[in-house]
Amino acid sequence: MKAVLTGLLLAALAWLPAAAAAPAGSAPQAGHDYIELPAARSWAARPGRIEVAEVFGYSCPHCAHLEPLLAEWKAKLPRDVDFVAVPAAFGGPWDTWARAYFAASSLGLMPRAHKATFDAVHRSGSLPRNPSATELAAFFAGYGVDAASFQAAMADPKVDAQVRQAAALAQAWELEGTPALVVAGRYRVLGHDFEDMLRIADWLIARERQAGRKP
Repeated sequence: MKAVLTGLLLAALAWLPAAAAAPAGSAPQAGHDYIELPAARSWAARPGRIEVAEVFGYSCPHCAHLEPLLAEWKAKLPRDVDFVAVPAAFGGPWDTWARAYFAASSLGLMPRAHKATFDAVHRSGSLPRNPSATELAAFFAGYGVDAASFQAAMADPKVDAQVRQAAALAQAWELEGTPALVVAGRYRVLGHDFEDMLRIADWLIARERQAGRKP
């Protein structure tokens, strides 16, 4: 992750067209449609499986816009593909949101609260883009857990470790913004719009399957 792309500046630059659309039916090209990373690093790769990671931020409007399309795409993924959502941990408010996601996941509140969190930030405005832990606990208390338990989960050492892992992967994957898709821990998808990103991800999944690489 480039040092200058931090905080609100990173959010502002989170979605820039990577390149012009490739001709229909053409194979994606390295450097144009995707970046092949120097070393493969996954969130939790399993033998014989292909991991697709989405790096997102609840404060990111582009992530909110992608979510409905991504939900449809995920439902059609082949059985050998593991989809994982990784909250962006770029520091500051991004880390607070990452803690909230991991805490909610540990308490069994995801994926039920996932879309609702986007809606609370970008539709109803019931959550600010830079919420406090108290505001987040009050929000997630509406999904079957008391606020004190949620705050305790956010402070859990396991959540600390997950936030550190997310931060390390943001650097290893050379992320410049959100949303981002990383296939098999080795390819960062570019694309000129959301549909193009998913097309390229499908092609990379097929490429990994054909290569038969093991994590």
